[in-house]
Amino acid sequence: MSEEVEDDGDWPEMGEMLVCTISSVKQNGVYVDLDGYPGKEGFIFIGEVASGWVKNIRSHVREGQRVVAKALKVRRDRQSIELSIKMVSEERRRDALQRWKNEQRANQLLRIVGERSNWDDEKLKATSEELIETFGTLYSSFEESAIDNEALANEGIEGDWTALFIETAIENIIPDSVLIRAIAEIEIHAAVGIEAIRSTLTEVEKCSSKSEEVEICCYYDGAPEYRIELTAPDWEIAEKNWTKVESTISDHITDDIGTAVIIRE
Repeated sequence: MSEEVEDDGDWPEMGEMLVCTISSVKQNGVYVDLDGYPGKEGFIFIGEVASGWVKNIRSHVREGQRVVAKALKVRRDRQSIELSIKMVSEERRRDALQRWKNEQRANQLLRIVGERSNWDDEKLKATSEELIETFGTLYSSFEESAIDNEALANEGIEGDWTALFIETAIENIIPDSVLIRAIAEIEIHAAVGIEAIRSTLTEVEKCSSKSEEVEICCYYDGAPEYRIELTAPDWEIAEKNWTKVESTISDHITDDIGTAVIIRE
């Protein structure tokens, strides 16, 4: 009889949804390789393969099949883990498979960055661990960098390789949206004062486009700094609309009333 033990970092957590590959089908259950934990094996009892009575186990599973299973118990000797397929809903199965595919892709992309940066295996592993610790998953680090070019820098991750990492992310990851963030340092010398700034930023926000799914928001960060954030479906649309933002500011803050310096983050 199996007993629960504390996780030592080498095994998945209880209740975790795991992508597995069936290695062997037996009369009383199936053995699986845990794809996210190389070298680790799990077992699914026949009663956990499917809901209801399983007359012929091979009518439900086969060798080489990739499945999603829920972690139930870790064996005391740490040699195996008990899993369940029937306790995984279709929605969770799809989500787990997508996350697994995303991580596989992210690992491939990081290897490309490593090869082009002349990393050895130790450097590749250390960088991967740092990114996972910072962003939660490796894929998230690429996704966040594709959305926001300053994502790595904002987390204190630096190095010559980061430019290549960001470039790789933008070329290979299609995020739901991308973000351009900038600080506009606006100073008014004329009597129009704050009203000129308010009207200018209002016009900037009007550069938003429902048809292109572009949203522009302005925030007061403390005079003379005003933060501008532009969200768009992709970088091409974002850059096109950002040009409108810059033009709007230059058209409204002319030399005779003040100055405006835009610094992209």
